[in-house]
Amino acid sequence: MGFFSFLGRVLFASLFILSAWQMFNEFGEDGGPAVPELISKLAIVKKHISSQLGVVVSDIDPRHLVAGMIVLKGLGGFLFVFGSPFGAYLLLTYLALSSPILYNFYDYDRDESKYFVLLNEFLQSVALFGALLFFIGMKNLIPNRQLKKKTPKAKVG
Repeated sequence: MGFFSFLGRVLFASLFILSAWQMFNEFGEDGGPAVPELISKLAIVKKHISSQLGVVVSDIDPRHLVAGMIVLKGLGGFLFVFGSPFGAYLLLTYLALSSPILYNFYDYDRDESKYFVLLNEFLQSVALFGALLFFIGMKNLIPNRQLKKKTPKAKVG
């Protein structure tokens, strides 16, 4: 059972680790191809937050955001492979912060083709988020089960 658990974590984390590796290799002076996409999406999020909360949101350098995404995905995925709940929390943070920005299906009408593509990708991120929550929940249950087991008493003769 331990091997299959490890294999499952490796396969799950490979999605994040390989993505972080690709982003790292493409990251250059300009931050890579993710930056132009993030610039427009960050402008929409900034405008939405400012209009809803009535506060001025300072500019965020998209290159710093991409670097943070690389760290969260890479380090979180690596730690997750070894069963660390902290790695799962890093991946949860990445998904919670990036999914609403990257997959902004809510900015499109249902009749636009991009709406369903973004909605599908957003729902996949939600499913990954749920799997990480399940992992954390199961990780929290394991010590409780081990404490309930009684240790065998030595027989006195």
